[in-house]
Amino acid sequence: MLPSLSSLLSWWPFPDFTWTACVAAAVAGVLLDQWLGEPRRWHPLVGFGRLAAALERRLNRGGAPLRQRLTSLAAWTLMVLAPAALAGVLVHAATQFSAALGWLLQALALYAALGARSLAQHIAPIAAALAQGNLADARQLTARIVSRDTADADGEALARAACESALENGNDAIFGALFWFLLGGAPAVIAYRLANTLDAMWGYRTPRLLYFGWAAARLDDVLNLAPARLTALSYALLGRTVQALRCWREQAPAWSSPNAGPVMAAGAGAVGVALGGPARYHGEWEERPPLGEGRAPGAADVHACLRLVQRTLWLWLAAAGASAALLQYGIA
Repeated sequence: MLPSLSSLLSWWPFPDFTWTACVAAAVAGVLLDQWLGEPRRWHPLVGFGRLAAALERRLNRGGAPLRQRLTSLAAWTLMVLAPAALAGVLVHAATQFSAALGWLLQALALYAALGARSLAQHIAPIAAALAQGNLADARQLTARIVSRDTADADGEALARAACESALENGNDAIFGALFWFLLGGAPAVIAYRLANTLDAMWGYRTPRLLYFGWAAARLDDVLNLAPARLTALSYALLGRTVQALRCWREQAPAWSSPNAGPVMAAGAGAVGVALGGPARYHGEWEERPPLGEGRAPGAADVHACLRLVQRTLWLWLAAAGASAALLQYGIA
């Protein structure tokens, strides 16, 4: 006999914050992000990034690899788990004072962690510039969101970079945050977003960060293992399913990232576009494995990738809402 939905959710860690309230807060957080986007001033992640950069400069002073890794792990714990624990205490205290206030803080935590509107605002203008044949603007806009060289990139290379960024960041900026919020509320989503930010700052295999960035890179991989595969599956279900699943199975293992590979391979296969291939980073060409299958990317494919991300977001909310309705009315 299959387990009931209520038994599957028996682990839910917030007795004063029901699953139905959590789903409602998730919807509210998503709508706030769609309406307001990222704060233009006083964004908490900006201050966090400055603190992380200062801490790295102070602590990352070389030494034995093991010492650097242990130092990075301690720094990661301080920067990620301490704020998450504080968020848990604040939400609990607010809920004891007023259930509505606690619910509001939960929704605001998710809103602060999401980047759905920001993702579209950064990538859609690239597609518009490509459609107009304005390579100068497309190169400048693409350089803001990727680390590869774009100074002399052609339209196909720029479209490829934009498609890959839309699909990969769909997981990092949206679905990973939503997954952890639904799993553990405000503390979990804050921990995930801060860990993801540290990976973006410390998780590079450069001579300076090779050992110090080890903890940030590996722990971000662990936190994204489940949401990345759910994202890849969602992309496949909402596009060319058979092709997407085949690309995921055959192409993802060759990709350097254990999570970006499944997400981008399935997404490219779902849209029917060929991504991956050569790209230049810091003046050096890197031959990357292929992703997806089909035509060379163009402006229309960038829009298609953004639409796939948006449809996936509504699919996740619909699935969460359906589960809450089943529990609310005693069906499950």
